[in-house]
Amino acid sequence: MNSGRTKVAIIGSGNIGTDLMIKILRLSTTLEVAALVGIESTSDGLARARRLGVATTDEGVAGLIAMSDFSEIALVLDATSAQVHAANAAALARYEKQLIDLTPAAIGPFVVPAVNLSEHLDAPDVNMVTCGGQATIPIVAAVSSVTPVHYAEIIASIASKSAGPGTRANIDEFTETTSRALEVVGGATRGKAIIVLNPADPPLIMRDTVLCLTDALDVQGRHAVRAAVEAMVEAVAAYVPGYRLKQEVQFAQLEGPDVPHTLLVGTNTGEYCQVSVFLEVEGAAHYLPSYAGNLDIMTSAALRVAEEFAARRTRLLQETTR
Repeated sequence: MNSGRTKVAIIGSGNIGTDLMIKILRLSTTLEVAALVGIESTSDGLARARRLGVATTDEGVAGLIAMSDFSEIALVLDATSAQVHAANAAALARYEKQLIDLTPAAIGPFVVPAVNLSEHLDAPDVNMVTCGGQATIPIVAAVSSVTPVHYAEIIASIASKSAGPGTRANIDEFTETTSRALEVVGGATRGKAIIVLNPADPPLIMRDTVLCLTDALDVQGRHAVRAAVEAMVEAVAAYVPGYRLKQEVQFAQLEGPDVPHTLLVGTNTGEYCQVSVFLEVEGAAHYLPSYAGNLDIMTSAALRVAEEFAARRTRLLQETTR
């Protein structure tokens, strides 16, 4: 391996952690997977890591800290669960590693690469929100860049087979974290998130619906919103190739009894517009099946964040050695 690459460790040897490891090994020219960390010695992820020449431990974060080259690891990506990340973050706090949290723990600032990555490059622990958040927050942010979004609601529909124990254990955190991030990062005054585990067989790829309630939009305003959404989809697709619009952005004028006043904050009169955006996310099938776009968008976004963190560290190192 190229010693000039930034060393990273991945905690969690399940689907997300293993897919992330394979993505880094296949796609990244700046990162090196120094360790895959799990708690089950017989997990498929740890077995694959060993076959690929990646160091492993089945003793969790304590095993990672005990590794001989732990001091050389700059970034730690946590693909466990919200509760476990809190313990991992506490254990790693004194070692000055940058943490990238793929759970809904939300200890650090929310990061959605296409929206606000540049604002948090020096944060010690960033949160990748959720799969639904990574898919839909960019769209809300795009609409917000044109007109105020009074209310944003997202529905993330994922294949039941792609929802492992970690996802199922974090359903409450998913809805709470995504709802908050729709406001904090997306710019909505009020946000709501819904997740649907679709039991269809064969499994369907991830589908996301984004509904934004804005002020009334004239023809020019609608054109601006449509252009902003399409540009944002292109930006996300740059690191998530399977991310795309399912159909054109839809607009519906609302007034009088059609206005859902209970969803508005401090606004009770006037005309509004409902902006509807329909997305699908197909996975790259590096480790997981292509229908698991919900997991693929998380690992793809985390890879983008890790590479930007590494680039910043390299720039700072070059500046200090001049």
